[in-house]
Amino acid sequence: MDQQAPRRFGRYDVSILHDGFYEAPIDVLTHASGPAARERAIKAWGRPTLRIVVNCFLLRGPDGITLVDAGTGTSWGAAYGHARTALDAMGIARGDVDRVLITHLHGDHALGLFDGNEPYFPNAQVLVPEADLSFFTDEAKRDQTPENRRGGFAIAATLQRLYGGRVEAIAGLEDVLPGIRMIPLPGHTHGQSGYLIGDDAHSLLIWGDALHLETLQASDPDVGLVFDLDGATAVKTRRDILARASHEGWIVTGGHVEGFKTVRNVGNAFELVAA
Repeated sequence: MDQQAPRRFGRYDVSILHDGFYEAPIDVLTHASGPAARERAIKAWGRPTLRIVVNCFLLRGPDGITLVDAGTGTSWGAAYGHARTALDAMGIARGDVDRVLITHLHGDHALGLFDGNEPYFPNAQVLVPEADLSFFTDEAKRDQTPENRRGGFAIAATLQRLYGGRVEAIAGLEDVLPGIRMIPLPGHTHGQSGYLIGDDAHSLLIWGDALHLETLQASDPDVGLVFDLDGATAVKTRRDILARASHEGWIVTGGHVEGFKTVRNVGNAFELVAA
């Protein structure tokens, strides 16, 4: 998948960095309305596996080089980590990155911050949604979380160890940089957030993992994945942000969206179309 040309939103030129593709069996799919609706969604998908693009984002602006998420680095093998190659091809060294805005502390969004026992971006400040950092650093919450959903706890611990005082917790709806606002999008994780970039006339929302399956979940927002820590909240968030993006006329993209899209309201459902 080729990297797309950057697009301008407010003060920033935004590039999508393709990191790889995530593949999983179809049985990770869930549905808020129960087993029959889940079976209909699986039939609508029509394939035995999910193949989902993995993205992170490069922002160039007056404040230097900013990333939104960091991909997987080398942690998930040779099929991933292509965002680093893309940065190299653009002439951006790891020391050139001034800050990384994290949407949530899952591996395909945050493991690229690490280079073994060293920070991959030695000069970067890392901004993390406060609710995610708080949850994934709470040992009591760790004990209450199923073992196969605990990856964020290890990521949070490594992040704090390697980046130390350069980790900053950010709260909902604050401007994290001029022309960039954080929007809480909980459900997939408790603190997952998006970043709204630009101005009233022309804005881009990078919505993290509000949707994983852009066609299926836009047409039926009740479809979820087992990776959602709070499935009911994820469904509500998905419906709300699709409706808001459609109403506001925002361009959207995300960790698992191919390219830049707009959201079109179609009855009680939605459709993502190329922007």
